[in-house]
Amino acid sequence: MQRFMDFLEKYLSIPMAKLSEQRHLRAIRDGVVSSLPFIIVGSMFLIVAFPPVPESTGLFKWAVAHRSQILIPYQLTMAIMSLYITFGIGYNLAKSYKLDALSGAQIAVASFLLTLVPATIKDAGLFLPMGNLGGHGLFMAMIVSIFSVEIMRFCNRKNITIRMPAQVPPSVARSFEALIPVAFVILFMTTITVVLGIDVHSLVDKAVAPIVKTGDSLFGVLLPVFLITFFWSFGIHGVSVVGAIARPVWEVYLGGNAAAVADGNPMPYVAPETFFQWFVWIGGSGATLGLVLAMLFFSKSSYSKALGKTTLIPSIFNINEPVIFGVPIVLNPMLIIPFIIIPLITTTISYFATTLGFISPTYVMAPWTLPAPIGAYLATGGDWRAIVLVVVNIFISFLIYTPFFKMYDQKLLDEEQAQAEENKETHSSEPNMA
Repeated sequence: MQRFMDFLEKYLSIPMAKLSEQRHLRAIRDGVVSSLPFIIVGSMFLIVAFPPVPESTGLFKWAVAHRSQILIPYQLTMAIMSLYITFGIGYNLAKSYKLDALSGAQIAVASFLLTLVPATIKDAGLFLPMGNLGGHGLFMAMIVSIFSVEIMRFCNRKNITIRMPAQVPPSVARSFEALIPVAFVILFMTTITVVLGIDVHSLVDKAVAPIVKTGDSLFGVLLPVFLITFFWSFGIHGVSVVGAIARPVWEVYLGGNAAAVADGNPMPYVAPETFFQWFVWIGGSGATLGLVLAMLFFSKSSYSKALGKTTLIPSIFNINEPVIFGVPIVLNPMLIIPFIIIPLITTTISYFATTLGFISPTYVMAPWTLPAPIGAYLATGGDWRAIVLVVVNIFISFLIYTPFFKMYDQKLLDEEQAQAEENKETHSSEPNMA
């Protein structure tokens, strides 16, 4: 077992951890994360616009009458998430190159806006369609953000820039330094979308369609779950590794579901990140709330008893580093098995519960520190059946963790008793100095 784990750590976990820290992937990850406040707050207005109450109530009738006004904050936050994410990616990538981060963010946003093909309304002139500003345009946002900052970096490295005298204020100097890369990016993107009339979003949609389709399949949800728990088993932050690659796809799903709800259409996706957060990672990665409950009910060793009491409150709010490193689960053959298997089981159950219509898909980004039943209820727009599924998954994780924990706890108890006997013998063998 140890040889096998050493092999996996050397040839899989370490290379993947290095990949997650790759400059462009890190910028994408940080850019997406930077937009979360807008996504969370904006998605909450969907619940207000479509309240989970009977249609006969006054609240529901009020929401219907004022729905277009209620949805304005959503339309200007979550519905244009790609615009915020573009700014974040450009900022973080430019910062990693030690370039002017604000200029990098602004160039990226200009480039992304120029990918949108203006439409014409009779007697109203041109207007900018918002469809590609949401989750649908996220892949294009990543591409143009990286392209724009790399152009900026190239111009800086080759000294293709306008240098101002030292007496000029730094803010003004930075503006002139960005002038040439801004001009190049705008001219290039204008040529592509306006002169040549190429719909780059349509091209990217066709290229990534297999990824989007696969990621929403049963295999597509099981794979990241397995990898996240696998990396955590070696003490590597699994969500940081896998999320750097998968989170853009999850955001496409979330944005697609939210847009469908706002338009009154069926939700097309099962697996936004909120699906994993509320139905799989209950208590944190590995669904460790079930393990904490097992510690509370069945601990015999003093260490497990103390740890169970200490970690209960953090686990309720999905903070489980104290469990992963305190039990520990990391490099612990007895607990790695349920740590990996349980999320795969609850993922499968939750996937089919969603696809078969037993619960609604998630479309609201609730704060991840909420207790799972509350978060699941909000994420599904107020579907009470989501609470039932969360309780079922907690019970399943508790049942599976229990026998493995009992074996590990007995080992801890034996060690404590052996240590107590050793201390007793040492104390009795000491000479009486009275």
